[in-house]
Amino acid sequence: MKSKSHAFKQQAADALVNVSLQKALLNAKDGFIVKRKKAMDELPEFERLRTKAIEIKEHTLSHLDQYLEYFEQQVIKSGGTVHWASTTTQAQQIIVELCKQANARTVTKGKSMVGEEAAINDALEAAGFEAIETDLGEYIIQLANEPPSHIIAPAIHKSKQEIADLFKDHHKKYNFNSKLETIPEIVNEAREVLREKFINADVGITGANFLVAETGSTLIVTNEGNGDLTATLPKTHIVISSIEKVVPTLEDTSVLLRLLARSATGQEITSYTTFFNGPKRNSDIDGPENFHVVLLDNGRSNMLQNENHEMLKCIHCGACLNHCPVYSAIGGHAYGWVYPGPMGSVLTPIMQGLDEAKDLPFASTFCGRCEEVCPLSIPLPKLLRQHRNHIHHDKLNTSRSRLGLALWAFVASRPALYRPLSNSFIRALGWLGKKSGRFSWLPFASAWTQSKDLPAPAAQSFMSAWTQQQAKKKSSENE
Repeated sequence: MKSKSHAFKQQAADALVNVSLQKALLNAKDGFIVKRKKAMDELPEFERLRTKAIEIKEHTLSHLDQYLEYFEQQVIKSGGTVHWASTTTQAQQIIVELCKQANARTVTKGKSMVGEEAAINDALEAAGFEAIETDLGEYIIQLANEPPSHIIAPAIHKSKQEIADLFKDHHKKYNFNSKLETIPEIVNEAREVLREKFINADVGITGANFLVAETGSTLIVTNEGNGDLTATLPKTHIVISSIEKVVPTLEDTSVLLRLLARSATGQEITSYTTFFNGPKRNSDIDGPENFHVVLLDNGRSNMLQNENHEMLKCIHCGACLNHCPVYSAIGGHAYGWVYPGPMGSVLTPIMQGLDEAKDLPFASTFCGRCEEVCPLSIPLPKLLRQHRNHIHHDKLNTSRSRLGLALWAFVASRPALYRPLSNSFIRALGWLGKKSGRFSWLPFASAWTQSKDLPAPAAQSFMSAWTQQQAKKKSSENE
């Protein structure tokens, strides 16, 4: 997927006036939040599990090379092959070549954010393969020719009517002409269309929520079962995963699993939790004849050594998106690349460059909810603040903003100057806004006032009022 992060401001503005999107976001707003809270309330050992999970990830990242090598050894023992891709281009080349070796025509795909990151569908289609997304949400946005807008609910921005219209347009070739009016009707029609795709697929591609070094297993969690069909029916199963997904043992995996579904969808565990261990054995009833794992780096090795390493703990649950006031107002497409929300505002500048995504670190109120709900307590506000510092240091922000910050720093670092100036400014605003109680326009604050009014401040600052109160208190004590 080509990044459009450079156009974040315009895309966010468009999202705010998109009536259909705003309605869809409103309908979805509380669902994830309420379900997560209920799931956490029913898990009294949540904080203990969170602490353990952080320890597991920190230990694994400190020995990542060893666990990746051990994982590869175990995959080979089970009859599979591991392929190493430094870049997304290499990942594309590896997967296209594997599909050619399989003499494939049709490729089914389970939902994979790393697959989106590497633009696997584009590479497959350019090479002449038919690539079909089998997760219902991913299938919907594939028909719409759109990227996912959420990492666990990719079509969350679509209304029921929009989906029905898409199916009507695209399913005519399969002789489906009924007017779909209910969600069960939509699901059943998708199931009938995809059933033939599953049966006829030559290659199946899935992602991986975790890679288990101890056993060489790849693991996916789904609620539809499409991942299982994608992995077991074709003769060749390809797993694409990023390198930080590896976990030392099955016991460690169970700790992370107990946090993942609760944080993502509010479930104790997803409907399907499936481990894959190499190709079909002689005693197996079904399964692929060939098993390949493509491990993508794409800059993650560099992250291990720098201030962004804590982002590698992310298990892609989506909790930070669900609780973010910015994401809930504009949706995922405004962010312009694969990863939206707070985690995307950190990851996209790392992977696409600060120059491309310089507005994303500012897509935050710094309310701290993202860090609070993150099952790994990733300090997302701190990481966003680091990006902002680099943007200012590298002069990627405007000269006007740099001048404003310089003036603010000069005044704010001098209390003897700051206090009288701020008091005078507040008194002036209080006097000017006394009649209406608000401002619909202010110089240097148009980004705020163009979409909302700014309440007029009180005629006296808190600091000034507190100082006067303390002086009166001291005076009364001396009397």
